[in-house]
Amino acid sequence: MNKSFTVLLLAFCWAALLTPAVAQRPKQTKQGDVYVDKKGVLRWQQGKQEVALFGVNYTTPFAYAYRAHQQLGVSPEQAIAQDVYHLSRLGLDAFRVHVWDIEITDTLGNLQENEHLRLLDYLVAQLKQRGIKAILTPIAYWGNAYPEPTNTGPGFSSIYSKQQAYTNPRAIRAQENYLTQFLNHRNTYTKLLNREDPDIIAFEVCNEPSYRKPEEPVTSFANRMAQAIRATGCRKPVFYNIAENPSVHDAILNANVDGLTYQWYPQGLVSGHTLRGNFLPFVDQYPIPYQKDARFQRRAKMVYEFESADILQPVMYPFMARSFRSAGFQWATQFAYDPMAIAYVNTEYQTHYLNLAYTPSKALSLLIASRVFHDVKRGQSFPRYPADSLFDAFRVSYRQGLSEMNTAADFFYTSSTQTAPRQAASLQHVAGVGSSPVVRYQGTGAYFLDKLAPGVWRLEVMPDAVALRDPFERTSLQKIVTQIVWNDQPIRVTLPDLGAAFTVQGLNEGNTFNGTATNGNVVLRPGAYLLAASGKTTAAWTAQTVVNNRKLGEFVAPPATNLPPQVVHTPAVQATAGQPLQVMAQVAGADAADSVMLVARSYYGATRVLPMTRPTLLTATAAVPAELMRAGLLQYWIVVRKPQQALTFPGGFAGTPRDWDYFHNEHWEVSVVAPNAPLTLFNAQDDKEQVDVARLARSSYSDYVTSAAGTLNLRLLVPTPRTGEPANEPGPAIALRAYLGQKMQARATALSGFKELVVKARASQPGARVKVVLATKDAAAYSVAVPVTEVMQEIRVPLASLRPDALLLIPRPYPSFLPLTFQTTAAPKPLVLSEVEVLQLILDAGAEGTAPSLDIESIWVE
Repeated sequence: MNKSFTVLLLAFCWAALLTPAVAQRPKQTKQGDVYVDKKGVLRWQQGKQEVALFGVNYTTPFAYAYRAHQQLGVSPEQAIAQDVYHLSRLGLDAFRVHVWDIEITDTLGNLQENEHLRLLDYLVAQLKQRGIKAILTPIAYWGNAYPEPTNTGPGFSSIYSKQQAYTNPRAIRAQENYLTQFLNHRNTYTKLLNREDPDIIAFEVCNEPSYRKPEEPVTSFANRMAQAIRATGCRKPVFYNIAENPSVHDAILNANVDGLTYQWYPQGLVSGHTLRGNFLPFVDQYPIPYQKDARFQRRAKMVYEFESADILQPVMYPFMARSFRSAGFQWATQFAYDPMAIAYVNTEYQTHYLNLAYTPSKALSLLIASRVFHDVKRGQSFPRYPADSLFDAFRVSYRQGLSEMNTAADFFYTSSTQTAPRQAASLQHVAGVGSSPVVRYQGTGAYFLDKLAPGVWRLEVMPDAVALRDPFERTSLQKIVTQIVWNDQPIRVTLPDLGAAFTVQGLNEGNTFNGTATNGNVVLRPGAYLLAASGKTTAAWTAQTVVNNRKLGEFVAPPATNLPPQVVHTPAVQATAGQPLQVMAQVAGADAADSVMLVARSYYGATRVLPMTRPTLLTATAAVPAELMRAGLLQYWIVVRKPQQALTFPGGFAGTPRDWDYFHNEHWEVSVVAPNAPLTLFNAQDDKEQVDVARLARSSYSDYVTSAAGTLNLRLLVPTPRTGEPANEPGPAIALRAYLGQKMQARATALSGFKELVVKARASQPGARVKVVLATKDAAAYSVAVPVTEVMQEIRVPLASLRPDALLLIPRPYPSFLPLTFQTTAAPKPLVLSEVEVLQLILDAGAEGTAPSLDIESIWVE
């Protein structure tokens, strides 16, 4: 062999050993422009592969997000760079935003070179560095006030409404002018024109327009806007919204556009509280009414916004991504990723809440959903729920609050799991919250393990996130909803090529940790670390080494929330006399050496002090003994005792309830009832803040009224449509939904003895069609018609009379063409009360010319 060749070969092999290489699944070519082929498939110009991109909307350059960063003194550039790092960390490759034209134009549509436009340029440049593609929507029609009261933008959207935008000649000319200038705008950072940047792959003309018949002006307007874009020389696909105005969908199908855009809010928006229960049936499919229309088939399909609003469960996104792919979508972007700087209060959009640091499990479900979107084939079909909870490499479990991806190379999970990785020895990437057979971790933040070479891994650990309040209630910059805690937490990593005595070296700025694991265990603070098997040389890996568009030493996390110790606890709704009551709480800010105590008493009884055990640094638990659980009222407090201080919760007051001068009235309490006492499912007086009313008929509404006896009733009313309005369609007109999970759990041992369902109500007219539905944890629904009369009375029906039925999907899915009911495909079974977790009460529209109403005082079982 030639000597010089031998030296060259050895040098090549040595370089290969030292070069960072993270094994990845085969990826699509994501370079250059895209086009729409004759069959409506979006493809890359290079390689002709199908496009599949998944990500988020993100709004820091504009509107409230911009103002909030200014108010908090946070640099928008720094915030954008940090958030884009997290988007990359979550494996996202798509970004979309409706540009607030009101902030970057004048009334004639002239583009304003201002701070908002510069920050959009900066955001696009940051995304480009991370390999994230963009579709921009230049026209939003939005004011910039929300959630504050006053618009401040000077642009054309400040003087033209959505309805005027497509009919007023001056408004149309302003939009054409603006589109021309926006497409020809040169990015301050990339130096590229928007229309020529290969990482801006397409444009959606406008965000959620508002149209009505006739259709000709709608088509004409869409064509003029598309032509304004193309007249700049732009050859990128032009998308147009079709889902917002289904009554004029033909107008868009007839327009000269390349793609169609949709949104999905499967259980509506702005419930005002966290929605609980099994919502997987709501995202089981995304049927489009005109799928067989040739005009539809030759257009590419994009989901510009989607969200499981008012829900924290980490199970919705993977199902949504699968349903999108089944429906043929090639782009989907969640609305909206919360900027880290304001995610602690969730003020940007109250009904949305997603951030890697503050909602770690939900964020990892988005990571898994991204893989679903990329790995599931366009148009691939699946069985209906619940048979499709396990599909391809993915598993979604509502009961366990868990989404998983498990392949030979990747193991991702949103919550603690017993699932073993498919091939532990071949793993390349692990990401999770909680514990698994690979990682044992007591913290509540997310972590990521990425293999760099055999026996060399990068570990990234986020700080603990503790939910303090319901993030979907009314928000304020003064109301912290999630606390960040930087704890030293034990972590055990079990990976075959690392062994049990791997070395650990801090990578991120200021992280000087250097140690060795014992039996795979090490105690770490949040940060980035290099893990290496014993004896491995790691000189080739430094904080500056770049892998997958990220430096190994990069680490982004919010600082610890400046709060004293906190205890978060929700008391049981009821408890059973003579049975111990388990009390569990989250405790933040208490060190391992601090003690936590439960102080409990019957209402007039002496207090008992019960030590609470600490299964983890963030949790505490104790059992109230059976002898204290007498029928009546149990009151209790939780005390965190530090070396120089005792704090009592609720309230966090100094001192303890047994101190002679402890005067605070705040406490938790639980009604303790006899084992055979009835169980209330709904009470108008007590449950009004935790139920949802779905107004399905056009004119229906609800209110709270008092009866002749002075008791509070929930009134469901279906008024007669006004003159000129169409009559209400037959079927459900208004419905009540109540989540029962906590109530059923509190009385679990008594449920098998209940035989009757009792409704105390009255109707405004005889023959009102009222149905009660009980739905199980698996979304199997059982219903019975209730004969409500005009007299307030207790109507009793045997539980055995409930029969399998379709589940009414409330809150109402949006867009409105989506199904309103779901029928489980599982074999019918008798109703088991212990499986029930949702109550629905449905009032049908009355006969034409009638206005039925229903007053409900309470519903219970006994």
